[in-house]
Amino acid sequence: MNRRRYPSNSLRRATVAVLLTGLLSGCDAYLPGPSYEDVTIPEEKLRHIETLELEEAEPNQVKTAGANETPPAELELSLEQCRALALSNNLELKAALIDPAIAAERLSEEEAKFESSFFANASATKWEQPSGRVVDIGDGTFISVVDASQTEQTNADLGVRVPLRTGGNVTFDLADSRRNDLNGDPNYNPSFENRFSVSISQPLLRNAGKWANMHSIRVAGYNRQAADARAKLEVITVLAAVDRVYWRLYAARRELDVRKQQYDLAQAQLQQARRFVELGERSQVEVIRAEAGVAQQLEAIIVAENNLRDRERELKRVINRAALDLQTLTVLVPLTEPDPVFYAMRRSELVRMAMDSRTELLELQLQLLNDASTVDYMRNLALPLATLEYSYNINGTGFARDDSFDLLYDSDFTGHRLNAQMVVPIGNKAAKSRIRQAVYQRRQRMATRNDRERMIELEVLNAIDQVEANWQRILAARQNSILNGRLYEAERRQFELGARTSTDVLDAQTKFADAQSSEIAALAEYQIALVDLAYATGTVLGAARIQWEPIVPDSDTPLPAQRRPKTC
Repeated sequence: MNRRRYPSNSLRRATVAVLLTGLLSGCDAYLPGPSYEDVTIPEEKLRHIETLELEEAEPNQVKTAGANETPPAELELSLEQCRALALSNNLELKAALIDPAIAAERLSEEEAKFESSFFANASATKWEQPSGRVVDIGDGTFISVVDASQTEQTNADLGVRVPLRTGGNVTFDLADSRRNDLNGDPNYNPSFENRFSVSISQPLLRNAGKWANMHSIRVAGYNRQAADARAKLEVITVLAAVDRVYWRLYAARRELDVRKQQYDLAQAQLQQARRFVELGERSQVEVIRAEAGVAQQLEAIIVAENNLRDRERELKRVINRAALDLQTLTVLVPLTEPDPVFYAMRRSELVRMAMDSRTELLELQLQLLNDASTVDYMRNLALPLATLEYSYNINGTGFARDDSFDLLYDSDFTGHRLNAQMVVPIGNKAAKSRIRQAVYQRRQRMATRNDRERMIELEVLNAIDQVEANWQRILAARQNSILNGRLYEAERRQFELGARTSTDVLDAQTKFADAQSSEIAALAEYQIALVDLAYATGTVLGAARIQWEPIVPDSDTPLPAQRRPKTC
């Protein structure tokens, strides 16, 4: 028995492709991506705690700058300048203002799901189909013979798919096919076939209608507006932080001025006590008392200077001005003076303004709209899947491609196809569970909104009380400062007459300084209380309105590519 064998070229090609794939995947290659495989944290860095080693210096030596460093320069800043610098340079604000641009691109991405798409396919096929038969060669002898039919075929297909906002799709498709049967009739080989079809598919229940198919776009739109609300809140937060830091810096500088003034008064008291001792009118203990008072005032100056440096660094961090980092020795001098004015506090109007202006409530409102749309969308997904499809075909064939297209153009051979399909889930527990989750989340959000409204009302009322209390503090501190100033002058005159000691004068001087410090603190706290009231109502202080714009980074500049090695 004879058997005809045909070599399998397809098998050999497939084997070579598998070997090449294995070799390429096993060898070293560099693929773009995060270089997390290259990063190894040493164990010592995780478990070993370093010791802080400081250089020993002279006890009385205070070194604030290096030998080659220039003396610190002063920089005068008004409150408006600090606000402008913070809005332009604050790093937290810059990061927050990029979020609206990201949310806008996500919305654009969702809106693009209804864009039409062009598709094209091409394929070439050659195959051999074996067929067996029995042949009588005479004398009652039969042998089996294996023959093969060889066929070559090329297919090309191109078209346009148009998604509809109602959930369906419209497809325009033009197909071209060439077939050559090497064992067939040579008079009709090769042959050409062409087909043009228009089809439409439309869901009837689930995913049907504009409302259901626009859900993702609505959610992206709500998220974009929520990102705008968060960015607005960040702007208000940064401005409020600038105002608070500015007035604390003002109070710290004024406090240092008071302590220096008291130090000068203590020095004058010491000189006067020494003169009285030299004249024999006082005992030596008066000098010791005066020296103790000078030392006490010197300590207060050191504490005030350290507090002032802390406030300066805090303001430098917030405004983030170029060439004014935290390590610079530049002295910041606030120019804006507090303007204590008593305002009428209409509590109900301020609470209503807070309910209208607070971005947290606006963001919660957007999330509630998002939840409402999600509930309706989940209810739509719980419906049965019913689809209606219709297609219209025009077919053509011929010895040559031109003949086939001519027949296709004549539209003599057409076809219609109508198809209806329905899938009804039994039980549908998953869809019902998703509906309940969406409803529960909406109710949870509504409870959160009600609680947030009560918290905002509480914040506004507390801020109003704080403003009024700080105004009363200003009046009381100013009266206290005036009286303690008079008391100090009286004690000093009594000391000159010999009726009081240096201790009495220094005590009166200390009370006078404390009264001045309380007045300064009350002024600064009153300005900060106004800032807190504006923040509680979702507004900012000042006459100028603020209009912010999202930061759109340059997407054309390529980022530095990170590559990770792929090893065998």
